[in-house]
Amino acid sequence: MRAAHEAGAIVLTPHPHAHALYADKRNLCILSDAARLAELGVPKPVIDRLVTGVPRTLEVTPEKTEALWAARRGLFFKPFAGFGSRATYRGDKLTQRVWQEILAGGYVAQNLALPSERRVAIDGQSSDLKLDVRAYAYAGSIRLVAARLYKGQTTNFRTPGGGFAPVFVASAKDLAQ
Repeated sequence: MRAAHEAGAIVLTPHPHAHALYADKRNLCILSDAARLAELGVPKPVIDRLVTGVPRTLEVTPEKTEALWAARRGLFFKPFAGFGSRATYRGDKLTQRVWQEILAGGYVAQNLALPSERRVAIDGQSSDLKLDVRAYAYAGSIRLVAARLYKGQTTNFRTPGGGFAPVFVASAKDLAQ
């Protein structure tokens, strides 16, 4: 597969170089730190947008152990290189065994950002499902926007009535009517 990619015979998505640069969750530490962004020369309106939209994220390090444990109920722990909610933990559900695994390295702690909810009808019964909205991009532009509906700690496709849901984009003019 590597030879085919290097020869331009296949397209891999995400692109391996882009994935290596951008998928590491330690990037969230920078994107949520207004002072660090200012040091990097990021314009103030962009900083404001980033720190509003990206929950504060810190790398889990030995120096922060006590403070992170004390604040764990308001945090979500994610591995640097994880994907698909694997090995992610809500701080309020941590056991000492899992905490020791997190402290062994390779994690960030992010302020808990609770998902919004949507009421749906499933077999004639109302049910509240959590949702997140995802923008799928390729070559610098958004190709698809979709919501994922689920129950539980993380998104999944096993929830009755859950899975992908359409997102309708409306302009401010459309909403005013």
